Amino acid sequence: MKFHHLTLAAALLLPVALAHAQMPETVKVGILNDMNGPFADQSGRGSVVAAQMAAEDFAGQGGGFKVEILSADHLNKPDVAAGIVRQWVDQDGVDAVADSVNSGVGLAVNTIMAEKHRTFVASNVGTSDLTGKFCQPTTVQWTMDTYAMGNTMARAMFAQGADTWYYISFDYALGAALERDSTAVLTSLGGKVLGSVKHPLGTTDFSSYLLQAQSSGAKVVALADTGSDLINAVKQAAEFGVTKKQILAGLFTQIVDVKSIGLQSAQGMTVTEAFYWDLNDNTRAFSRRFGQRFDGKMPTANQAGVYSSVLAYLNAVKAAQSIVGETVVAQMGKQPIEDALFGTVTVRKDGRAVHDMYTFRVKAPDESKSPWDLYTVLARVPGDKAFRPLDQGGCKLVMK
Repeated sequence: MKFHHLTLAAALLLPVALAHAQMPETVKVGILNDMNGPFADQSGRGSVVAAQMAAEDFAGQGGGFKVEILSADHLNKPDVAAGIVRQWVDQDGVDAVADSVNSGVGLAVNTIMAEKHRTFVASNVGTSDLTGKFCQPTTVQWTMDTYAMGNTMARAMFAQGADTWYYISFDYALGAALERDSTAVLTSLGGKVLGSVKHPLGTTDFSSYLLQAQSSGAKVVALADTGSDLINAVKQAAEFGVTKKQILAGLFTQIVDVKSIGLQSAQGMTVTEAFYWDLNDNTRAFSRRFGQRFDGKMPTANQAGVYSSVLAYLNAVKAAQSIVGETVVAQMGKQPIEDALFGTVTVRKDGRAVHDMYTFRVKAPDESKSPWDLYTVLARVPGDKAFRPLDQGGCKLVMK
């Protein structure tokens, strides 16, 4: 049995893990996310539904073992998440943890799952550091990351001549990473950052931040936040008239955010996403199925990412006949994955799942023909152009 990309220390520890890692009759996957807070609509219970659909589709394709989906709310607290994950693995026999929306939480889970030699399917952890300086041979990062979102947006804006930016950012790991990664691309193209202001998670009043952004004269007001904070910021930006003179760019915006804001306030906003329900026949078919299970709602990129990544994980466990995280992740990287929702997905040595990314413009109310008809595609960016080059992340698993 081969274990790819292992450090010597990890390789020495692995036989101990293997002794306790026989293929179980039931493979357990824990969906860990924010069930009631600012990211609940993006992931939340919809991610659990998506994981259950993946388990059912795996069984329908022949399966090979039973699959049990567990779920828990991490309350956006890394210490709470760590406690849940340790109990899941040590006491409940959980073999993989997926979703984990929230970068601080994701980094904590990343360390624990590496210690336990189990798979971290980081479907919705934004920070690109997860497959950079904190990469682990037991982690695969799906859906998106801050580099891909910042890179895709910066190039799209620069191509329109929108070369001066002002940031309104989360004052925690995700905001810092979004700002850092998009700034690097913007400045490499010749653009400039005219200023930045940070706000805490859970901010409701953005007036002072928006006034600073307006007075900067920047062509782009870049929102390096997401969830309910982004929703509040965009609604208030419309009230302040920001969108009449400046482009509003949501670096981490999902369809439920736009739905909540409403097209009247969100129209003209530019967003970058890895998935949209109305891209093609496959995405539409999956989204209809999901909607039948989840109150008629279309899936977010996060929820689609949970479905695809959990299905890919289960197929890799079956192929490898192992639940050892290093073995499963190596299996996922052996060949490209033809995924119904994200197209061709390649899992690199650093654990990054590479696929196409998209830039969208939010439609005006009179352009929308149905309740979830919210986006117009501006550009499709191939995965090898969207995500950070393999040799630039500082991942210890990448051979020099």
